[in-house]
Amino acid sequence: MNADERRFEVLRAIVADYVSNQEPVGSKALVERHNLGVSSATVRNDMAALEDEGYIAQPHTSAGRVPTDKGYRLFVDRLSEIKPLSQAEKRAIRSFLDGALDLDDVMRRSVRLLAQLTRQVAVIQVPTLSRAAVRHLEVLPITPSRLMLVLITDTGRVDQRIVELGDVISEEAVAKLRGVLNQAMAGQRLADASAKVAELPEEVPPDLHDPMLRVATVLIETLVEHPEERLVLGGTANLTRNITDFPGSLRQVLEALEEQVIVLKLLAASRDPGRVLVRIGEENEAAEMRSTSVVSIGYGSRDNLLGGLGVVGPTRMDYPGTMAAVRAVANYVGEILTGR
Repeated sequence: MNADERRFEVLRAIVADYVSNQEPVGSKALVERHNLGVSSATVRNDMAALEDEGYIAQPHTSAGRVPTDKGYRLFVDRLSEIKPLSQAEKRAIRSFLDGALDLDDVMRRSVRLLAQLTRQVAVIQVPTLSRAAVRHLEVLPITPSRLMLVLITDTGRVDQRIVELGDVISEEAVAKLRGVLNQAMAGQRLADASAKVAELPEEVPPDLHDPMLRVATVLIETLVEHPEERLVLGGTANLTRNITDFPGSLRQVLEALEEQVIVLKLLAASRDPGRVLVRIGEENEAAEMRSTSVVSIGYGSRDNLLGGLGVVGPTRMDYPGTMAAVRAVANYVGEILTGR
């Protein structure tokens, strides 16, 4: 191997040892632990070159070196492929997520699982109604003059609304309302469905005009609502395992995680369900997050991106393992929600 390839092998060994042991790495330890095929003197020369180029740094007067943000970036960029999880790990993920009862349960289970797999903070963006399409609308009579509407979207979200009709309606009329509404709305994006629903009171027979008007009013309010985007977090306590990973800034990181806008911006860049995005240290725009790395990906499909998910942790993290876990959980969450 040439000098550049050999130096990268030295960098990779430093990253592996530092992530594992949290101790600055010296040339003697590298030669003892890794089969680099060169002498200690050559390793020292390579480490000096890596330090001159800004890939490693000497944190204090010890002989050891630690990777810099630039060093981690080179390491991540040179990962030829993300090592897949084992079949047992994949089965465990699928089994855990398949047990979810509804959308909120999928979100909670996903962050809990991802936090356990990576031992970092996990975060997932809840799909908003504005991204969704109507899968089905159920119209259920509660009393002769009151209906329940159950709107089910293709993201697995379920919204319920009560409609007070002000007059008695027959079961036959309820069935007609249900049929007309589903014919107009099924498969439509919510904004388009809202426009179609607005026209229905004038299109139905006169005896259905008043109940359809009341139903349409409630539905339009539901469909055009754009609730503030929500996040679900899990494993925040994981950050406190090694406080030294955040010299003087752990509190800032925890406060930033509470600011959903900051985290939403981090996930907003993850627009591709097929590509894991890694932001390391200073690459994060928010000053509070510059002692962290963020590993994220979109979930859903390229045609129907539902949101982003990922983990936040110190720059000293197991990047290959974290990237594999993030991608695997995103794949299963996307399958579950788009397949519901």
